[in-house]
Amino acid sequence: MNSVIAVTPLPQSGVVKGACPHDCPDTCALRITVEDGRVTKVQGQAEHGSTHGALCTKVSRYAERSYHPERVLHPLKRVSGKQEAPRFVRVGWAEALGDIAARLKAIADPQAILPYSYAGTMGLLQGESIAARFFNKLGASQLERTICASAGGAALAATYGHKVGMHLRFFAESRLILIWGSNSIASNLHFWTFANQAKRAGAKLICIDPRKTETADKCHQHIALLPGTDGALALGLMHELIAHDWLDHDYLARHVDGWQELRERALQWPPERVAEVCGITAAEVRGLARDYGTIAPAAIRLNYGMQRVRGGGNAVRLIALLPCLTGAWRQRAGGLLLSSSGWFAPHKNVDALELPQLRAGRPSRLINMSTIGDALLREAGPEFGPKVEALIVYNSNPVAVAPESPKVVQGFQRADLFTVVLEHFMTDTADLADYVLPATTQLEHLDLHTSYGHTDVLINEPAIAPVGEAKSNTQIFRELAAAMGFSDACFADTDEQLARQAFRDSVDFEALRSQGWWSLPLAEAPFAEGQFLTPNGRAQAGGADFVPNYESARSAPALAARYPLAMISPPARNFLNSSFVNVKSLRDIEGEPLLEMHADDAAARGLADGTMVRAFNDRGSYLCRLAVSARARPGVVNGLGVWWRKLGAGGSNVNEVTHQGLTDMGHAPVFYDCLVEVAAA
Repeated sequence: MNSVIAVTPLPQSGVVKGACPHDCPDTCALRITVEDGRVTKVQGQAEHGSTHGALCTKVSRYAERSYHPERVLHPLKRVSGKQEAPRFVRVGWAEALGDIAARLKAIADPQAILPYSYAGTMGLLQGESIAARFFNKLGASQLERTICASAGGAALAATYGHKVGMHLRFFAESRLILIWGSNSIASNLHFWTFANQAKRAGAKLICIDPRKTETADKCHQHIALLPGTDGALALGLMHELIAHDWLDHDYLARHVDGWQELRERALQWPPERVAEVCGITAAEVRGLARDYGTIAPAAIRLNYGMQRVRGGGNAVRLIALLPCLTGAWRQRAGGLLLSSSGWFAPHKNVDALELPQLRAGRPSRLINMSTIGDALLREAGPEFGPKVEALIVYNSNPVAVAPESPKVVQGFQRADLFTVVLEHFMTDTADLADYVLPATTQLEHLDLHTSYGHTDVLINEPAIAPVGEAKSNTQIFRELAAAMGFSDACFADTDEQLARQAFRDSVDFEALRSQGWWSLPLAEAPFAEGQFLTPNGRAQAGGADFVPNYESARSAPALAARYPLAMISPPARNFLNSSFVNVKSLRDIEGEPLLEMHADDAAARGLADGTMVRAFNDRGSYLCRLAVSARARPGVVNGLGVWWRKLGAGGSNVNEVTHQGLTDMGHAPVFYDCLVEVAAA
């Protein structure tokens, strides 16, 4: 187990084991075909238990991304002003790294330097390994990485002790599956395979989502609640479980703390109250509760869309407690899955990869990535600290994906902000950089991956040499450390040595490399006898409550009078966050940025299908094409994202109108907590 991973020669022809790097719960095992030194095909590994040979349309075309004609292949230096059309010139690596190091050294307070990264790759090596060591050694500000899942993660940790849940494969044996806040067909394809197996065996599938998604089309029932009301629905289900005594009293007594407090709260939410808040019928509440209370095994596939509102953390807590009330955890096909990433925590050795001791006790402030717009526009002060003077962006595209993008753009356009971007393409963020450094794609570097949708560790072997002058993230930060004069031996660690350091001895690297994946040894029904990962082994129910949106007719009636439509911004099916937007074949499928609106709302505004409209509020205005569609429920519009701003109409995207408010738990963004009005463009 302790042997160093050997360097595998790159094949001129053959098949290479890989892993999908993207922010998706499936984390597929890849079969990469190389012919004459060039990747010709990317497929799923048929032998892998959750991939079973199938890939989404996006990743099956991954070679198109790596060989894209617009890929950045050389270091680029900006020669235009930040508010002008971007112009860059090609420079050598030595010149680029030397100049970047000089600019960073000239900053008096290292806390004025900020890394900005997220899940452009989910890899343990190309994510936060050498990069984290570099910023720790530098003493830079630290980034609070919250933009996707931190509300739900904090909620699971508060309830179960960590981000853990049931096994993916056992959904195939469930008799009832609630698909809650997830368009699984588009964003969790391999879960859908198991759900479909259950459906064919007679299971009932119910989709709970404001939007009538492709997944809702395939379920037996769709409950189209208003955005941000999931917690109220969960309390309403609890009310009915209590009223009809569809409870596992023994499980509650032995394995749940805070049940009496939660019981009293739930009894305040009869179906009629829930129906009014959620915008559904009392009959829907009663029917859903009856199904959940009487059909077993019952499983919930929860996803992160529903936690992108002010009360998202509490909503996840309440939904996560439902299987505790009914004792669904007693069976391996019962329970809940939002994230499985916590199962890897005892096996990962994050400190060995990131070496926090390099910070040597120096103070460091924490800046939330979801409020980067405000952070870049803030002056120095005793509460905030020094003004941000330099930004190094990797594995992210904040100008497109961060909320309230008018402020984000304004911040990135500051003439006194020095910005370095590691990228594959000239994204919206790269357009505002001082230097753009060419990074490798997944086909060109070594990496290791865990998952938040299954419980396998995967290895990604490099299939081809870096294209052009591209370098891996690890290599770029090694060379930047050398340019800064950092002589610590840790900056000489190779990717193979990092791979050896990434896990504790419980992971067999020889087996991992030989097969391409390694499965965690876990119980089939992990919480059948309690044993949650909380300090006392009991699920924690105390304090969970419904928290209303910042922006809704009930919580902000004056605002809703001006902007009466709730807007959510679920991902377009053929994009992944802002990745793949520039892949022409995928963009051709999507067509153009769309805003889905119910026919009643369109008629009230005199708007016709296919016309150009603007969705607007006090923060900005978003230009897009209107799709009058049954996928939108009355009172809610769906702005499908996340398009690059420069590829959208009028140089904008849906984040023109989102805001920088944060969730009740986990300091996460509230993308789906947003009121707008829509008018003809």
